[in-house]
Amino acid sequence: MTSWFLPPVAIARIAWLRTILYLFVLLDMHVFVNDTRSKGHSPELYQPLFLARLLDLPRPSVPLTNTLYGVLIVACLVGATNRLPRLAGWIVAPAFTWWVLIGMSDGKVDHDHLALVVALWVLPTVGRARYGDLRPSELAGWAVRCVQIAVVATYALSALAKIRSADWAFTWPDSAVLTWAIVRRPNPLGERLLNYPWLLHIMQWIGFTGEILSPVVLWLRGRWLLLAALFFLGFHAANTAMLGITFLPTAICWLAFAPLERLGQFATPAVRAATRKVRT
Repeated sequence: MTSWFLPPVAIARIAWLRTILYLFVLLDMHVFVNDTRSKGHSPELYQPLFLARLLDLPRPSVPLTNTLYGVLIVACLVGATNRLPRLAGWIVAPAFTWWVLIGMSDGKVDHDHLALVVALWVLPTVGRARYGDLRPSELAGWAVRCVQIAVVATYALSALAKIRSADWAFTWPDSAVLTWAIVRRPNPLGERLLNYPWLLHIMQWIGFTGEILSPVVLWLRGRWLLLAALFFLGFHAANTAMLGITFLPTAICWLAFAPLERLGQFATPAVRAATRKVRT
């Protein structure tokens, strides 16, 4: 059990994950959870989530949300360079968690941010990491495993929620929920599929079955892991095409399963050349 939770992973994978995820947080703040600053103008509409109530966080205000925005911008840019990894990481993790808590404290919580928030909390635990450092590290493996578990939990807990909402019955995949969602979010592709309700039922069963079996991904390797990743990424692509629902915060965390350390074989010479030019 210990070896499973602490698999030796190249330290370079942490370096790549930091760069990618910290830059993605900047995108997320402006595209996905992009209304946090505006909620500082109407604190009376704020309905704090459980974690915000537990920590007794103050209500959002214009100075608070603007400060949070500025802190995240600076810390993410520093963290993306893999400099001051612990300092930048321990600033980004609570700041972005607070940013998300404010953004989702209006009655709608998007579960697609679970893996991203977990990743931001575990990345600073590794310390310094370089793109070309292929040394195996159990500490790096623990951080990667935490992100992987959070990715899989996003699907497994979604299936559990569907079963619970149906009084612990497997009635969700045989319902008309996808038809209702397409009617609610009309688009050309989705409207065409309304003519084939049997196909929508099949798609619901495929997605629901995939969510229930998602924990198996944690024990897959090689080609089977690649096929599983392609299945879930295709699942998100289909949702985006039919419903306009983007699960990019979860999809980007699938990179925790990828051997990103191999990118260092190509990037390291370029980074060294750029460094020499700067020094010159």
